[in-house]
Amino acid sequence: METLGWDVYAIGAGAALFAGVSKGGFGSGAAFAGAAILALWVAPGLALGIMLPLLLLTDAVLIRPYWRQWDWRCARVLLAGGVPGVALGALLYGVADPDLFRLLIGAVCLIFVALRLWPRLPRPERAPRWLGAGMGVLAGFTSFISHAGGPAVAVYLLAANLRKTEYQATTVLVFALLNVVKALPYGVQGLFSAQSLWLSLTLTPFALIGAGLGVMAHRRIPERWFFGITYVLLTVTGLRLIQVAVS
Repeated sequence: METLGWDVYAIGAGAALFAGVSKGGFGSGAAFAGAAILALWVAPGLALGIMLPLLLLTDAVLIRPYWRQWDWRCARVLLAGGVPGVALGALLYGVADPDLFRLLIGAVCLIFVALRLWPRLPRPERAPRWLGAGMGVLAGFTSFISHAGGPAVAVYLLAANLRKTEYQATTVLVFALLNVVKALPYGVQGLFSAQSLWLSLTLTPFALIGAGLGVMAHRRIPERWFFGITYVLLTVTGLRLIQVAVS
């Protein structure tokens, strides 16, 4: 087992803290950055294996503060596409080009934000089911190969015009279930190891602290500010995904 330096633990702590804050308070849109940052210091497969137990743990902790505040209709539509998307990701892992999907999701994020902020375009009260199913498949697939499902889910939930806590609780529910679905194929693919699990254990306090900070921030930030921050995070995430894809 390769010995990891203190720099990896430091970077991992920051990644776990950031992922916890994003998942705990701002809808998981930027939580993928944790795995992306860690993958700059360790092998991408190891980064995925390290982050999934941390994501599962934060999901379990976050279910309680957001219990039954989700929009089940939106969650059901996303999961109907998300579970097959995870299966597709497991099937094509190691074959699919993750940069192609990063580029696609990044473009979708930026186009969506531009359309939502265009003042003359009408905003339907409910997002169409086909959008939710499509974003669910994309979220499940990219969540499996890079933990980057948050932006696709954000596109659908922002279009659904939910209230602040409905939006947040729905993302918590959707990713809690999708991450559980991912666990078995991750094991089959060999993405868990003694090394990855040990590092996950050492980073657990940072993920939990981040989740707690995210919940506190969510409760204190006004709804208008919350969605403003969410759109900013979605824009930054989209730009970052495109940058990583083309570089």
